[in-house]
Amino acid sequence: MNRYLERDILIWLNSLHISNSSIIKIISYFSDIREILEIDSNILYKTPGLNEGHIKKIVKNREVQKIGEVLKQLEDNDIKAITSLDEDYPASLNYIYDKPPVIYYKGNFEAEDELSLAIVGARKATAYGKWVCEKFTKELVDLGVTIVSGLALGIDAIAHKTAMENGGRTIAILGNGLDVKYPTRNGKLYDEITENGLIMSEFPIGTQPLAYNFPQRNRIISGLSRAVIVIEAKEKSGSLITAHHALEQGKDVFAVPGNINSIYSGGTNKLIKDGAFPLLSIDDIIEEISDLKLRSMNNKSKNLDYLDLSETEIKIVSALKDGPVHSDMIVYKTGLDTSTVISILTILELKGIIKELTSRTFCIS
Repeated sequence: MNRYLERDILIWLNSLHISNSSIIKIISYFSDIREILEIDSNILYKTPGLNEGHIKKIVKNREVQKIGEVLKQLEDNDIKAITSLDEDYPASLNYIYDKPPVIYYKGNFEAEDELSLAIVGARKATAYGKWVCEKFTKELVDLGVTIVSGLALGIDAIAHKTAMENGGRTIAILGNGLDVKYPTRNGKLYDEITENGLIMSEFPIGTQPLAYNFPQRNRIISGLSRAVIVIEAKEKSGSLITAHHALEQGKDVFAVPGNINSIYSGGTNKLIKDGAFPLLSIDDIIEEISDLKLRSMNNKSKNLDYLDLSETEIKIVSALKDGPVHSDMIVYKTGLDTSTVISILTILELKGIIKELTSRTFCIS
């Protein structure tokens, strides 16, 4: 058996533009996929479900030195690869349709990326769209959310930039090889994300930004994200493809409503009509994503100004800092009598510091 690992064979196969489905069939058929380098070509042609054109590519290019050339090319371009055979392959991508066997990347994966939201929208963003994008991106970054988008002009670029300007993480998913900076106007942004976030692509080195690559890559944008936010979109746009991928993956879709006379609101308004969550404030997102709800409560607790509160009021607010609590539990946590707790809860609610969620269960507002 040659010196290369099975993951190296996956990278080599991907570099030949063998389809994801064919690579998955090879993985499932062979006990060790390195066998395809050595077995008789007639046997390879009889492998169930494999495309004949793909088999011809494999047979023509299966010299061991060519695998080394592919790996060296990645190294020379400072591009790393992660495969579906690796333990650190993104768990969220394991469950999407046509999952990519190989992902190329620059930058680093971080544990915090587990809570990611996608923000996508029109390339020709309006002033309204730009304002909305900056507003929600900043508010999400303040909650520790990683922003995922596609590095396109317009909303995508604004989301990436705003995330980094506010000290947050961002991930860009490309529809071409990582050695190609596209669109060229976002070349500087590409470099900034490489330094401060993560650039990813399922396409091997040298792949050009062909139109049909982008709808395909959109399933990865939604796949990495807990939910997808569409800021502005025409009735036929790539952003709507991302939204539809999200729905197929069981993810929430939020759409910002817009002027019914604007072509850039036609897509978002239709999404809302078809059942997407209308996004009017950050609270609309927080209410649907439990992790964000808890983070929001913790942030509010940390940012409370206690200067105008009495010692008893501070004690009760502190009892709520970890989330909603029933008044009986507040009595237990604080050691105060029931009548005092009920009285102070009423005062705090009038001050707008707390709110009652259900009968006698309170949280920081």
